[in-house]
Amino acid sequence: MIDRATIEKIMDATNIVDVVGEFVNLRKAGVNYKGLCPFHDDKTPSFMVSPSKQICHCFACGEGGNAVNFLMKHEQITYPEALRWLAKKYNIEIEERELSDEEKKEQSDRESMFIVNEWACQYFHDILNNDVDGQAIGKQYFRSRGIRDDIITKFQLGFALTKRDALVNEAHRKGYQDEFLVKTGLCIENERGIYDRFAGRAIFPWLNVSGKVVAFGGRKLDAATKGVQQKYVNSPDSEIYHKERELYGIYQAKKAIVKEERVYMVEGYTDVIAMHQCGLENVVANSGTALSVYQIRLLRRFTQNITLLYDGDEAGIHAAMRGTDMLLQEGMKVMVLLLPDGDDPDSFSRKHTAAEFRAYIEEHQTDFIQFKTDLLLNGVKDPIKRAEAINSIVRSVSVIPDPVERQLFLKDTSQRLNMDEKTLISQANKYIAGDKEEKQKEAARQGWQQETTLVTQEPIGLHTPQEQSTEVERLLIQQVIRHGEIVIIDEDTQEDGHLKMNVAQFVAYDLGNDGLSFGNDLYNRILQEAVEHSEDEGFKAETYFTQHPDVEVSQVAHRLAVDNYQLGRNFQKEPTAKELRQLVEHLDLDFRYNIVTSRQKEIMRDMKTEKDMARVKELMSEYQSLSELCQMIGKMLGR
Repeated sequence: MIDRATIEKIMDATNIVDVVGEFVNLRKAGVNYKGLCPFHDDKTPSFMVSPSKQICHCFACGEGGNAVNFLMKHEQITYPEALRWLAKKYNIEIEERELSDEEKKEQSDRESMFIVNEWACQYFHDILNNDVDGQAIGKQYFRSRGIRDDIITKFQLGFALTKRDALVNEAHRKGYQDEFLVKTGLCIENERGIYDRFAGRAIFPWLNVSGKVVAFGGRKLDAATKGVQQKYVNSPDSEIYHKERELYGIYQAKKAIVKEERVYMVEGYTDVIAMHQCGLENVVANSGTALSVYQIRLLRRFTQNITLLYDGDEAGIHAAMRGTDMLLQEGMKVMVLLLPDGDDPDSFSRKHTAAEFRAYIEEHQTDFIQFKTDLLLNGVKDPIKRAEAINSIVRSVSVIPDPVERQLFLKDTSQRLNMDEKTLISQANKYIAGDKEEKQKEAARQGWQQETTLVTQEPIGLHTPQEQSTEVERLLIQQVIRHGEIVIIDEDTQEDGHLKMNVAQFVAYDLGNDGLSFGNDLYNRILQEAVEHSEDEGFKAETYFTQHPDVEVSQVAHRLAVDNYQLGRNFQKEPTAKELRQLVEHLDLDFRYNIVTSRQKEIMRDMKTEKDMARVKELMSEYQSLSELCQMIGKMLGR
């Protein structure tokens, strides 16, 4: 368990811009920062981060919160795990008691798999550096590829001993269970028992965007088994690893991608590693899988500019062709560079400095139109084949989501190919219409509702007393969270002498006098805590509740602290004490008005079914009293 003092120390040290910036490419926007939301398919930056409030919020999907909330949602981790992540980032020591056997057993499978993978990564790396076979076989392989020791450490490269139960035996000695060795894919289990998946291979750990080890790739080194085993073996999909959602090198590359505002996409592990060693760090690989939408959206958090950097052979050309349209469809700005025959990024980077490599890329990369033109139309005379090639180019342009950008590319294409622009536009529109129709058919097949049916037919507004009451409660507690410590009454009275109350105290006092409380128990907890701490030195309600250790409280506080429309001016403009008092008093009267009207409706229902005339008279009397109270409150509210 982590004590409250340590939690406060962690939260005090945390800078939410730094934390979110680990996963999202942020740009300054006034006093705040903005970027593409990592929680939904965001086309335009709608994710805002407020350094002054230490919260983030997406105005499209509504996700957000403080740094802990963000990490829990983004990394799918628990509250304690998020705190440990932050403690590690800010070098804060956490003293925790040892978990009991029962508590260890209750740890989630997901957490256990991460722990096993982390141990295995260190184990493989230690074998490479300190074991005789690891140095003679594994280290020798990496050195033969020209990989320096600092790069080996940076990518946590390792070696698996050739004995098929070496890892299994060491894992057992350390107390790790077979269940998680198999679930992570480190081991294979069959009727003969359990054995190592990666035995005798050079190990390439896969780290996700936050630096957690999610999988491994293993390259065969034993020449004697050539042709018998496949060259590369990778971890199978698991609860913590889905190959179509991960990119090799993303953790090591993300800061450089943001700095350079571009990412280089290559094919293999050694391409990534060699380019890092050369000095080009903004590089990732999809390593043996077709480029997926998930991988593209992961990259788009950091940049929209991508250069496909592949071998100039048939496989490289095919990979570039395969990924271009998908990248364009997701709003990426695509450049393509096929290296000279016989070279891949690994071999090319070993022959050149970073400056030379970068200069070569700048000089030889082409946009996707030129790439397809050179590839499909170079030397082609046959009219039918030329038409097919031109249609392929127009097809690529048609998937670009931005209409202005699409129009400019069509104009550019018409000039390059010396074709009538109207013809190209007409063909592109056919593709766009066809895609739209296909999506509608797919939606119908899947039973999805069309977007047009999602528009509500009901007028916008609150319709029932219950909805009105809920909304007024929300607005009242919002003022407690935003301005709970601000004094709104500071005056002499005949009854109480000098009266001084802040927002939280006023709301609690006014409701408490009549025995009223919120219908939402969480709101009552927040109000009580605000009153208890409202006179503490330096207490600021908004900071206190948005950084609250209770995740439920902090999430509610985040939603109520953020303005529904913007994080800019409203975050800077604070109401005066007079304005705040008027607002709180008005909301308080609204709250009472809703309670009274709701009770009146209950009385009317009761009178319709009540048989006892004495009881009916009592209800009528209560109804009359409530009517008078309702009129009085209504007059005060100007109704």
